[in-house]
Amino acid sequence: MRSLRALLPYFRPYRVGIAAGLTLVIVSNLFTVAGPWVLKMAVDALERELRADLILRYALVLTAISVVAGATRFWMRKLLNGLSRRMETDIRSALFAHLLRLPPQFFDAWRTGDLVSRATNDVQAVRMVAGPAIMYAVNTATVATLALGLMIWIDPMLTLWAMIPMVVLPPIVFIFGRQIHERFERIQAQFSEISNFAQENLAGTRIVKAYVREEAQARRFETLNRDYKSRNLSLARVWGLFHPSLMFFAGVGAVVVLWFGGGQVVRGAITLGDFVAFSFYLTMLMWPMIALGWVTNLFQRGAASMGRLNELFDIVPAVRDPESPVTLASVRGALEFDDVSFRYPGTERDVLRDISFRIEPGQTVAIVGATAS
Repeated sequence: MRSLRALLPYFRPYRVGIAAGLTLVIVSNLFTVAGPWVLKMAVDALERELRADLILRYALVLTAISVVAGATRFWMRKLLNGLSRRMETDIRSALFAHLLRLPPQFFDAWRTGDLVSRATNDVQAVRMVAGPAIMYAVNTATVATLALGLMIWIDPMLTLWAMIPMVVLPPIVFIFGRQIHERFERIQAQFSEISNFAQENLAGTRIVKAYVREEAQARRFETLNRDYKSRNLSLARVWGLFHPSLMFFAGVGAVVVLWFGGGQVVRGAITLGDFVAFSFYLTMLMWPMIALGWVTNLFQRGAASMGRLNELFDIVPAVRDPESPVTLASVRGALEFDDVSFRYPGTERDVLRDISFRIEPGQTVAIVGATAS
């Protein structure tokens, strides 16, 4: 997860918008948790006195709460997801500009398909961290805090019983999170292999056809593709087990509440409205349990992808921009060589020796050697 620290500079230009979006997340959840509390008041009031005007009054209040909660939820999604798209553009542009500054030897060592994969798939995975993952992490924390606080307010002992099945969730998230991270790294590496193989064969299709290598290359691509499928299925198996595990323990909590909470209502320890609100808040806690798995998955994928991008960003360019660049004076446009010699790196023989000439603006000069030189 340390690799995600490299994202901080990309957050700074949008920090005001991000703060506004996260504020909307909190406001939306405040109205969301207010709904069950109003419903509790309505049930208790109607239990005492069944009147049509009470039903209408509470119905209007619940409608207003739902409208405000829905509107703020829409704007939080629009704002945070929109800003994450801008960050995605910034990261991809920075990566492309960085690649352009790298020496030719870099492109001899790195394959084109791998670079394309990192600039597309990996940047997209990082974007999911910058937008949806952070948004739902804050959303999950807010809902869990508010709902749990109101559950304790209603009945601390019942809350304790409901939370007992939840104590196993942190170790489950830790174990599955590591498995997801490792598998996603392998998936991204294999996707780079496929991208590179496809790029090389499409760019060199004339050579493939000239040597009648179509079937051999197709078999090789099939092998790569099957490996990619098996790695994705491995991740799907882990993810498929992760989600039901969270739901199982959340469901156990619901059974506990039904058993002990029903008894509390019968004994008069809590009202029917309390039980209804408590059940709603427990249901609200189930979403954070589900979202916890999804958010963990997004963060692990994003961390793996940011690590792959950092491998490129950490390569030092051959030409660096100076910290205090000198302003270029007026240029006449003439070019003059004075006794210039040149040889290619790694060779001992000059290909140009003692060359002197002057090219005036608008002139065209060609340097040629002997035939076949």
